[in-house]
Amino acid sequence: MAERKPEGYLEGRPLHPESLMMSYGYKPALSEGAIKIPIFQTSTFVFKTAEDGKSFFELAYGLRHRGPSEEMGLIYSRLNNPDLEVLEDRLTLWDGAESAATFASGMAAISTTLLAFVRPGDVVLHSEPVYGGTDFLLKHVLPQFGVRVVGFHAGTPAEAAETQLRRQGLADKLAMIYIETPANPTNALVDIAAYAALAARLSGERRVLTAVDNTFLGPLWQQPLRHGADLVLYSATKYIGGHSDVIAGVCLGSRALLDQVKVMRTIFGTMAGAHTGWLLLRSLETLKLRMTSQMKNARYVAEFLNDHPKVERVYYLGNLSEGDPQYEVYRRQCSAAGGMISFEVVGGEKEAFRLLNALKLIHLAVSLGGTESLAEHPASMTHSDVDPEERIELGITPAMVRISIGVEHPEDLIADLAQALEQV
Repeated sequence: MAERKPEGYLEGRPLHPESLMMSYGYKPALSEGAIKIPIFQTSTFVFKTAEDGKSFFELAYGLRHRGPSEEMGLIYSRLNNPDLEVLEDRLTLWDGAESAATFASGMAAISTTLLAFVRPGDVVLHSEPVYGGTDFLLKHVLPQFGVRVVGFHAGTPAEAAETQLRRQGLADKLAMIYIETPANPTNALVDIAAYAALAARLSGERRVLTAVDNTFLGPLWQQPLRHGADLVLYSATKYIGGHSDVIAGVCLGSRALLDQVKVMRTIFGTMAGAHTGWLLLRSLETLKLRMTSQMKNARYVAEFLNDHPKVERVYYLGNLSEGDPQYEVYRRQCSAAGGMISFEVVGGEKEAFRLLNALKLIHLAVSLGGTESLAEHPASMTHSDVDPEERIELGITPAMVRISIGVEHPEDLIADLAQALEQV
């Protein structure tokens, strides 16, 4: 875990992240005493001297290494901006990261990070299922750049994935292990520590990196870096933003790795804007309150669905129990079950659509992690670009419905689902 700056302490005791979200990294005296950081709506910044400008650009473009206590000055809002710098400082706190980079979307974070570290001839080993956009990037875009991808089902032991790579003669070409856990939309878990250990075993002169998309559980209920991951990724549109009013992405990790990511971000122009940064700073102040409410609500909703005769199966981390092969991973890796539930209705797409069309309080919309509850049909919506045969193999059936639980009263959410299930 990165050492916190002195401002993260009170009388020698480290403050908790939820307390630091109110002020960490921001000095009101630098902004006319404003208690909240202003929106720095500017494209460029004035240098004090030409020497400063030269030094800042050297760091921005990776022309030299940063000194031990050296910080890059403000240049241009495609490179850095005060709102984003404060935001990135605060984002490191939950995950215990040294550095963070914010992006214009979750897919911008994922694609920029992947292209910062993989090269033609490399292999990326990835878990399945993953978000539909990530699936397309891995299987249809990266191969155009000479990158080979090899998938494994979430829950597959790392030793089995290693055997698969060695059997195909690809182990020495591995550049990155890319994991999404819990998997979208099945909530299947991947053992982060086991795959990070696999990455270490297969590293030679070039280090194999482990990257984890942690969007589904968010920074409260799972911290991949603490389990050996090198990079953690988020669609900040989801729980971090939390109000369905901003599109953004985040990558966190060591300073050395993030410096490389930031150079690529500068050239691709995938950085988030100042207003996006300001909105996310607002959202971080209530992150724990929102996610705790959503997690508790999901538990009640899952209990209702577990007992309903028109529900075939419920995919919810809180349902895992001793004897389940994923239970040990859940207990070791996650601190709560989160707010995401998928379930299969008795029947197929027709019955799932009837339920979705009958919902009144829960909104029929994609995305997740917002204050309002959202329901969608993965097979025909978020994962429609996944190969149909692969969808079935991965458990994304026509009968599956995915729900992101919001902060409404749980009794009202259950009442809405009850009346909608009557239509199935």
